[in-house]
Amino acid sequence: MVNKRKAESPAIDQPLSKNDDARTEIDTMRDQLCHAQTELIRLEKMAALGYQVASVAHEINTPLGAIRSSVQNIDEFLKLNVFQLPDFYQSLEPPRQHDFLALLRYTGHPDELIDTRTKRKIRRELRHLLENEDIADAETIADALADIGLGDQIDSFWPLLKSPQCQAIINKVYQLAMLQRSFQTISTATEQAAKVASALISYARHNADEKKEAAHIIESIETILILYHNQLKHGVEIIRKYDDVPLIDCYPDQLNQVWRNLIHNALQAMKNKGQLEISVSTDERLENVIVCITDNGPGMAPDILPHIFDPFFTTKPDGEGSGLGLDIVKKIITKHNGTILAKSIPGRTVFTVTLPI
Repeated sequence: MVNKRKAESPAIDQPLSKNDDARTEIDTMRDQLCHAQTELIRLEKMAALGYQVASVAHEINTPLGAIRSSVQNIDEFLKLNVFQLPDFYQSLEPPRQHDFLALLRYTGHPDELIDTRTKRKIRRELRHLLENEDIADAETIADALADIGLGDQIDSFWPLLKSPQCQAIINKVYQLAMLQRSFQTISTATEQAAKVASALISYARHNADEKKEAAHIIESIETILILYHNQLKHGVEIIRKYDDVPLIDCYPDQLNQVWRNLIHNALQAMKNKGQLEISVSTDERLENVIVCITDNGPGMAPDILPHIFDPFFTTKPDGEGSGLGLDIVKKIITKHNGTILAKSIPGRTVFTVTLPI
C-alpha cells in the first residue's frame, strides 16, 4: 500500500523536463519578440513624427500669420475710423444715409465660395454697367463694389452712384467690408490651426496599455491628410470615396501609422503631383472595412512588388528610407487580424487594407 501511494503521488516535485525548459525559453523569446516589435513600431512612429514637424510648423505658422495681419488691419481701422463714423454718417444727405446702410448690409455675406473666375466676371460686368452710365472712375468703383459683395443688385444704387458723395460712401463701406473680412479670416485661421494641432495630438498620442478601442477609420485617415496638407495643396488632387462605415475595435494610434505610411509613399511616388484616391467601404457581408489608397504615380516594377513588405527592402536612395515602413504596416494590419495587398501597373498603384469590424 505504501508503495502504491508513492507511485500515485503528484509529480510536482520532479525536476522540469527538457520539453518544459524549451517551452519556457520559447515563451521568453516570444515575449522579447513582441516587445521588440512594439518598440520598433514606436520608434518608427517617432521618426515619422520628426519628419512631420517642419510641415506641421508651416501649417500652424500660415494661419498665425493670417491672424496677425488681420488683427493689425482691425487695429488700424479702429484707430482711424471708430470716432469718425458718427460724424461721417451725419454728414450724409438723408437719401445717402439710406444708401450707406443698404450697401453696408451686403458686407455680411462672405464670398469665399465664389471662385476667382466668377469674381473677375462680376468685376467686368459692373465696370461695363458703370461705364455705360458715364460713372467717373468706373473701374475703381466696380472693384470696390465687387469686394463689398454687390453683384447684379446694382439697380437700386444708381442714385448713389451718380451722387457727389458716391466715392466717400463706397470707400467707407469698403473699409467696413474689409474689417468684417478680417474677422472672418481670424475665424477661419483659428479653426485651421486648431485642426492641425488636434491632428498632431491624435497622431502623437501613445496608448501605453495597448488597449483596443472603438474608432472611426475615416476620421483616422482625415487626421493624416490634415498633417500632410502642406504637401497636398500644391499639386495633389484628393478624391474621397467614403461610405458610411461602422466603428471598429482597433489600436487607433497604430492604424494612424498605417495611413501615414501609405499616404506618404503615395505622395513620394507621385512627387507630390497627381491624384490620390482614398476609398472606404464595407464588404458585402458587413464583416470588414476595406480601405483602398490609390495613386497615379509611375507604378512598381513586377520584380519589386513581391518584396515591398520585406524588412529593410527599399528602392529609395541611402538615407531616405529604412525599408521598415511597409514591414511595420503589415505587422500592424496582421495584429488587427486584417490583410494588406498591393497591386501596381504603370500609372496606378493600389494598396488595399481589409480590417475586421
